[in-house]
Amino acid sequence: MKVGISIGNLTQEIGGGYTFESEIFQSLVNFGSQGGHNFVIYSWDKEAPTEVLSSPHLEFVSLQRDIKQRLIDQLSRRAIAIQEKIKNSHAEFTIKQWQEQLLLDYLRKNGVDITWSFVHGCMSMEMPYITTVWDLQHRLQPYFPEVSVEGEWDRREHIECSTRLRRAAFVITGTKVGKSEIEYFYQVPRERIKVLPFPTPQFALNHRIDDEINIFQKYQIPQQYLFYPAQFWANKNHINLLLAIKYLLDKYGLEFPVVFVGSDHGNQTYVQEIVTELNLNKQVYFLGFVPQKDVISLYKNAFALTYMTFFGPDNLPPLEAFALGCPVIASKVSGAEEQLEDAALLVDPKDPEHIASAIKSLWDHKELRQTLIQRGAKRAAKWTGKDYIQGVFSILDEFQAIRRCWSNTKPYYRNSI
Repeated sequence: MKVGISIGNLTQEIGGGYTFESEIFQSLVNFGSQGGHNFVIYSWDKEAPTEVLSSPHLEFVSLQRDIKQRLIDQLSRRAIAIQEKIKNSHAEFTIKQWQEQLLLDYLRKNGVDITWSFVHGCMSMEMPYITTVWDLQHRLQPYFPEVSVEGEWDRREHIECSTRLRRAAFVITGTKVGKSEIEYFYQVPRERIKVLPFPTPQFALNHRIDDEINIFQKYQIPQQYLFYPAQFWANKNHINLLLAIKYLLDKYGLEFPVVFVGSDHGNQTYVQEIVTELNLNKQVYFLGFVPQKDVISLYKNAFALTYMTFFGPDNLPPLEAFALGCPVIASKVSGAEEQLEDAALLVDPKDPEHIASAIKSLWDHKELRQTLIQRGAKRAAKWTGKDYIQGVFSILDEFQAIRRCWSNTKPYYRNSI
């Protein structure tokens, strides 16, 4: 089959989303030719990425090159469509629908059979599509501002989930827990929900020694630090980690430095205020966004990763830490045991004393720390980008016998005469 994929201008500043999409895209470049399917990459960039040009199984289509002319060509046809929409009080015509129609025209022009989105989205619901779900936290924990304020809850529920998931040919998610949540909230038949675990990022699995830098000198941070790479959202739970650090200091005299890495999304000022209130300014380091090569060194030199998010079931940083020899203390969110197996110490993210106890256990028992490092390396190698792509091939193979039953180049009219 021919598979349409839309890629955007991703930047490292967006965090895990960039890492995941980049990993899947690079795996598609490396292994996409092994599945017997062809892929059309759609982008608003004028020029194709270098990797696409050198991959015969990938075709590149720039949506920008002739979009103006196509918009003009569509005006008369869409004017008629608007009139038809107005007659139906339950239908709406929006710019987004217009854009989707343009994309649909491109897909048919290229003979695309199905589209695949690396993230929660699709190019057009008028063509079969595979979408991806990372989490449904707006349903599970709607009180967090990042999934609720400024219309975010409605956007997630009514635009991203309620219709889009139910209409998808297949939904990909990373865990069995995630699959059960999709079934429960949106009643998607279980056979259309496919579990493909998050792959361990190649930058961590295949890092080179010469990629490492002296992070102690560059960032002026002390040794034996706890590392937490997470954007400053409320759900990332920096506060309970700080309370755990304060507890270790007050009760045991253990002064653990903490290194925070990540862009601000509205909560960094509040976190900094709490640091001052707890009198932890000398222990806590805010590095902001750092490049990937620095992240590698930060993992490798850390005492441990303390990943205290309230969100799950899938998270990438623990997998990165596993691959880079950094022991992991992580939140026991739903799905964590499935994703991380026995390679991490799991804690109640609401309980600072429980978090502190896990940190102290690693400090007191060096053999435990080494055991976690060994288990982490094994878990990191268990599922890679190649495995993920092969899983997608299986989904495409399953759908091929169905998709050949109607045209991939002509519109389908239900009441055609």
